[in-house]
Amino acid sequence: MKVGITGGIGSGKSLACKVLLTMGIPVFVADEEVKKIYDEDTEVKHQLINAFGSNIYKNNLLDRKALAAIAFNNPEMLAKLNAIAHPAVANRFNSWIERQHAPYVVEEAALMFESKANLRMDCIISVSAPENIRIQRVMQRNHCSEEEVRRRMRYQMNEKERNGLSDFVIVNDNESPLLPQLLEVHSILLSCSATS
Repeated sequence: MKVGITGGIGSGKSLACKVLLTMGIPVFVADEEVKKIYDEDTEVKHQLINAFGSNIYKNNLLDRKALAAIAFNNPEMLAKLNAIAHPAVANRFNSWIERQHAPYVVEEAALMFESKANLRMDCIISVSAPENIRIQRVMQRNHCSEEEVRRRMRYQMNEKERNGLSDFVIVNDNESPLLPQLLEVHSILLSCSATS
């Protein structure tokens, strides 16, 4: 079984995935993999340079801030970036999944629905948290301004819509305990994978 974990920036997707890893569930982190692809995949590098210019690479490594400054300030350029990144991530996920031996595997992706990655999943878990909590978490984690966080949020599906499209919603609001919710979903997924 292929399970997607998504949620808005600062929702706690990574924390949920760390818990699942401790339960022996393999996790493919799309955001980490795309960074490797940008630096290692010569075809992707070529496409990025054609789309964004050679100054986005320094010493053969992607200057992420330079790319973000272009992509996150122009919807057309962001669409170009996504058209390069999303298929490359899907190919890497497909290669990765062949090497896994577990009842189910997880792909963590912030843009699960936006990238249409949900179409290759058997079910989706959304990690949800109130906007004010998410903003505070990201500002503390990334040492950035509220405006920078809000700019990133504008390119993500809103919480209500994402939760409505998901099979499970895990609430990570600093009040609802995360572990019991994850254990319950894990138990359901194990049952489903045993019968499929």
